Amino acid sequence: MSTEARARSLEIVRLTSADAAVFRELRLEGLRDHPEAFGASWEDEATHSEAQFSSRLDDAVVFGARSVDGMRLDGIVGVYRPEAAKTKHKAVIWGMYVRLRSRRAGVGAILLKTAIDHASLMVEEVNLTVGLANAAALKLYESAGFKRYGVEQRALKIGEQYYDEVLMSLLLSKR
Repeated sequence: MSTEARARSLEIVRLTSADAAVFRELRLEGLRDHPEAFGASWEDEATHSEAQFSSRLDDAVVFGARSVDGMRLDGIVGVYRPEAAKTKHKAVIWGMYVRLRSRRAGVGAILLKTAIDHASLMVEEVNLTVGLANAAALKLYESAGFKRYGVEQRALKIGEQYYDEVLMSLLLSKR
């Protein structure tokens, strides 16, 4: 199946606690295969049970690109809105990951648009961080209108290796 056909055979849904097993599996895959792309680590999250992932889905907004048969996820993205009075006008995109087989098929763009559309119902701005070396993700976020506003040097440390992250923002009130 071509990557374009694969993207058409997926549906974008808000994940619920019933999706905990497939969410856990995909999240751990991303953390294991691309540790430099996430603030969380596989070592920490692998200790979390399916029940803990279920609880996370009850408390968070996470969208998934799910096969029509519901048996697998090919991508995920989370949206977090702080509750603090001074920062609740902004949301944060977190945990974006698309399986290798679904990359370059528009899955990431569809997930990102879904997250932005959701955020636009409640906030004025969306922020995210992305690894400086992740050219594909930077291109995706910039194509969606995100602007770079800084670089956090040495944002992540894995073993003895440091990774810089680009800070990005999308103003929704001016879209």
